Amino acid sequence: MPLKEVPSFVSRLRQFVSDLANLHVPTIAALDGIALGGGLEVALGCDIRVASTSARLGLPEVKLAIFPGAGGTQRLTRIIGIARAKELIFTGRILSATDAERIGLVNCVANEEITSAYQVSLDMASLILKGGPCAIKLAKSVINEGAEMTLPESLEVERKGYAEVLKTEDRNEGLKAFSEKRPPVYCGR
Repeated sequence: MPLKEVPSFVSRLRQFVSDLANLHVPTIAALDGIALGGGLEVALGCDIRVASTSARLGLPEVKLAIFPGAGGTQRLTRIIGIARAKELIFTGRILSATDAERIGLVNCVANEEITSAYQVSLDMASLILKGGPCAIKLAKSVINEGAEMTLPESLEVERKGYAEVLKTEDRNEGLKAFSEKRPPVYCGR
């Protein structure tokens, strides 16, 4: 790619990852194979990451005399902590799926002899879909907003979000279904 096109490309990728991160629904990245550089930066924009045992993940840009520019420096730091993020970005080290899980970069590793990262992601999505959509949407919003605040400020955000979820039809349906010992039928309101 010609040098003059790089800033625009990276800017568009950064915006795409931000848009992905800001979706009101949970997002899951299924990582199978190689997720390096921009590919990992896209996965970092997801709420949950599932990797296959053969997956390899990293931000090796420093080996090309650049660094992650589509949000990787900031998102990785928030996910695994500043010291580990610095180590991975400064060294450009590529992680196995097991090592990525150990440091909290991926939520779980799918054993390819049994299942795929894609199938585990679908199973996780099915579990999420059993919850009340209003509660999940508000929980994601509260978590994301609160992560950028002090604890007292974030607890206030949680209080307001909880007050909002108490007013939903889904909350009433969830409690009614629980007392009637049946699966809830949520309407998203």
